[in-house]
Amino acid sequence: MNDYTGLAGILGQEGYETAFFHGAQNGSMGFQAFAKKTGFQHYFGRTEYEAAKGTDDFDGTWAIWDEPFLQYYAEEMGQMKQPFMTAVFTASSHHPFVIPEQYKQQFPEGKLEIQKCIRYTDMAIGKFFETASKQPWFENTIFVLTSDHTNMSNHDYYQTDLGGFCSPIIIYEPSHPEGQVIDKIAQHIDILPTVLSMLGYQKPYFGFGIDLLNTPSEDTWAVNYLSGIYQYVKHGYVLQFDGQKSKALYALSDSLMQHNLIHQPSTVSHQSQMEHELKAIIQQYMERMTQNRLMP
Repeated sequence: MNDYTGLAGILGQEGYETAFFHGAQNGSMGFQAFAKKTGFQHYFGRTEYEAAKGTDDFDGTWAIWDEPFLQYYAEEMGQMKQPFMTAVFTASSHHPFVIPEQYKQQFPEGKLEIQKCIRYTDMAIGKFFETASKQPWFENTIFVLTSDHTNMSNHDYYQTDLGGFCSPIIIYEPSHPEGQVIDKIAQHIDILPTVLSMLGYQKPYFGFGIDLLNTPSEDTWAVNYLSGIYQYVKHGYVLQFDGQKSKALYALSDSLMQHNLIHQPSTVSHQSQMEHELKAIIQQYMERMTQNRLMP
């Protein structure tokens, strides 16, 4: 019930048309209410899709299959007034991990049951970009691709406390097609300030994250929370903190988190600095939430 906004609300004030797309039943997961709260002007769910395209593309459990829904997404953006800002949440890579019948030979079972669904969604995203690349708005658009959370993996690294939070963030700007991997710590809350910076936005706004493209790597950071433990990633280390005291400290290069460096003489200063910063982050978040101070 607090007052807050997001990219849609901020850009809506600048004359952008905004819309959220999710192929599940309207109201699913609270997306429709949350999208409205954060400034999205339009919502396109299963109801709108089936009104336009019929009922044949429902997967039987969750939502409209990703391939047809992403094509619908591209088509609807073509009807929007520029400039526009949209978001789409794909669904086919979720349990019970099924894909359309016509693709079961093309995308057979992998070592993990989710892998065939990831391959299907990857194909669907590729076809979306084929369609989008032919649209007049394509060259003038910033695309951000990320996952809302991780899932099953057969790589040891992703079984760790930190690896379980490793989601990709890809920023694609067709007008600057040269690619690069930036070796910085990043998190989802960095998307808003990074995109606003890319757009040249100059007005005050509230954000917990940072502009990744213009912040030195030593100043980028991430924080997450799991089973009563805060994890803070910065300065080449991962600090685990229970709200009262530190429980563990790992070198970020220790990918399997096997060597706890807590209270080691060589890491005491890093540990102390990270504790101080993490407490400040927690205090900022908690006080702003309880006092309803999430706007400039």
